[in-house]
Amino acid sequence: MSFQSLGLSDALLKAISKKGYETPSPIQQKAIPPVLEGRDVLASAQTGTGKTAGFTLPLLHLLSENQSPKFRVIRALILTPTRELAAQVHESVKDYSKFLDVKSTVIFGGVNQNPQVNRLRQGVDVLIATPGRLLDLQNQKLLSLKHVEVFVLDEADRMLDMGFLRDIERVMKLIPAKRQNLMFSATFSKDIRKLANGILNNPVQVEATPENSTVDAISQKVYRVAKNKKTGLIIKLISEGHWEQVLVFTRTKHGANKLTKKMISAGISAAAIHGNKSQGARTKALAGFKNGSIRVLVATDIAARGLDIPLLPHVVNFELPNISEDYVHRIGRTGRAGANGQAVSLVSADETSYLKNIEKLIGLNIEVEIVEGFEPDPNASTEPIKPGQNRQRRHSKKTNSSGRRKNNKNKRNYSKQRNDKRH
Repeated sequence: MSFQSLGLSDALLKAISKKGYETPSPIQQKAIPPVLEGRDVLASAQTGTGKTAGFTLPLLHLLSENQSPKFRVIRALILTPTRELAAQVHESVKDYSKFLDVKSTVIFGGVNQNPQVNRLRQGVDVLIATPGRLLDLQNQKLLSLKHVEVFVLDEADRMLDMGFLRDIERVMKLIPAKRQNLMFSATFSKDIRKLANGILNNPVQVEATPENSTVDAISQKVYRVAKNKKTGLIIKLISEGHWEQVLVFTRTKHGANKLTKKMISAGISAAAIHGNKSQGARTKALAGFKNGSIRVLVATDIAARGLDIPLLPHVVNFELPNISEDYVHRIGRTGRAGANGQAVSLVSADETSYLKNIEKLIGLNIEVEIVEGFEPDPNASTEPIKPGQNRQRRHSKKTNSSGRRKNNKNKRNYSKQRNDKRH
């Protein structure tokens, strides 16, 4: 099948050709025709399957075919969970609309809003946004969503993971009831289906790959290792394997920072990317990683979702995710566009149950290897640290204000008793 056979306009076909694309991916073949027909679509597509073009191409076709108002208004809204994904979707929209009279812009938090507001005032047809900044500017009456014709919810599963459900519901109240809806998600959980039922109207459901499957082009391996030897092992693998571009996942921001410092100390150029980093720092780190000046990018799940890194050869799970589906998202960063990729996981004893759940989800027993000098600890507990356990411990120390006064009083009494004993 060719892009011409999908019914896209000549201007879009010219832009596609300029990008060097010849054949639509499975998700594009399945999603584009019903979108062009004006149908609502619920699509399941893993990262790296070409899903962005699956909704941006037909969306741009529809906007250019239909008469636009005299003054530009926001006719299409694309909602994404992260700044990086929003920026990348905007790049795609700009590339594909190169030969169309369609204007677009992107808004997200973490940066000064004034340049974004100035672009909005000039008039845009397509707005790509993260929920927080969108609602913030709307509350300031700096944008209007009352003319939206097409609403796209991208990475819907991650939206829910990040707690954006209430924000999504608020956005839904700001856009017209009569509109076309497109919803893309890597997984179809019960929560996703529930959300879809509240947004979509008699949708066409399309899937590019079996649910929660992992890409065949990805070679997967597990290294069993003692928890305190993980850093040494990953440095050994990268150095001796001559890995030049490696995306590493940690479970926490603190863990990402700590590992990055250890990498740099070992002579490996590295940068961390997570929610506590400024947008400027995140953009700089990603640019350095793409151009090769940074060899290792250490990221948390939320920060890495939506990263578009062509031909990424290596993904390392420094720590396994406690949510099995996140493993699929993580390793989906490699093995893209027909290229082969390698996904490596460093698994300590307390991650045993996570590994079992992941293997059950993907229907595969992952090859296991043990490196001499980095053997797993035979005495370590296989009991996992539950998510939020540390937070609960910290929380248990907190009390209400009267409790704090009481604790402070007890401390003073205790100190007085100690002083009395000394004297």
